[in-house]
Amino acid sequence: MTTKIIIADDNADIREIVSVLLSSEGYRVVAVPDGKAALEHMEEDIDLVILDVMMPDMDGYQVCRKIRQISNVPILFLTAKGFDADKTLGFSFGADDYLAKPFSYNELTARVKALLRRYQIYKGKAQDHHPTPSLSCEGLTLDPAQKQVLIDEKRVDLTDTECAILQLLMTNRGQLFSAAMIYEKVWDEPYFYSANNTVMVHIRNLRKKIEQDPDHPRYIHTVWGRGYRFD
Repeated sequence: MTTKIIIADDNADIREIVSVLLSSEGYRVVAVPDGKAALEHMEEDIDLVILDVMMPDMDGYQVCRKIRQISNVPILFLTAKGFDADKTLGFSFGADDYLAKPFSYNELTARVKALLRRYQIYKGKAQDHHPTPSLSCEGLTLDPAQKQVLIDEKRVDLTDTECAILQLLMTNRGQLFSAAMIYEKVWDEPYFYSANNTVMVHIRNLRKKIEQDPDHPRYIHTVWGRGYRFD
């Protein structure tokens, strides 16, 4: 099946550029001018959503939050707001990645392919004759194939990125991972300094979902100045 991507941006030129670039890669692109239209096109066959932050009536953050109420599809912010504080805010609403304008063709396609690859793996869309077995620890169970997490038998929904981070840490229980190691393994891209904040925000969001007391975590522990580990 053809991969289907929504691009929501009130700038017609940006919509056209992104549509042409991604269509040339074989993706089916649905280009819409605002957040409301993006939500109207949200269906089960959507594989990726690209959102501009500054849109009229409903900004990208609001759209992201509403999408997260119904779907774990990967979300990429494509925006002129490229400061670390803006990225942190975007991640806190459930975004998976952030690409600042202006962007290059190679940069956009690399981010899109990385997000889709993780989505196919952790959503279970890719055919896998040897699925990864479930992982369990003290009331927490992760089924990587179904991207399902249970905390004391209660289901918790994770984004693809959160699931990938949790699987990495649980598979290597007790092993210390620096932010750089987590970024390179989960995002499948070379680490850069500001990515440390990206990892930190995703870890914080993950703790809010799986920890009874995120300030005193039971599962994911921080070793200050060194990284994170699952105990």
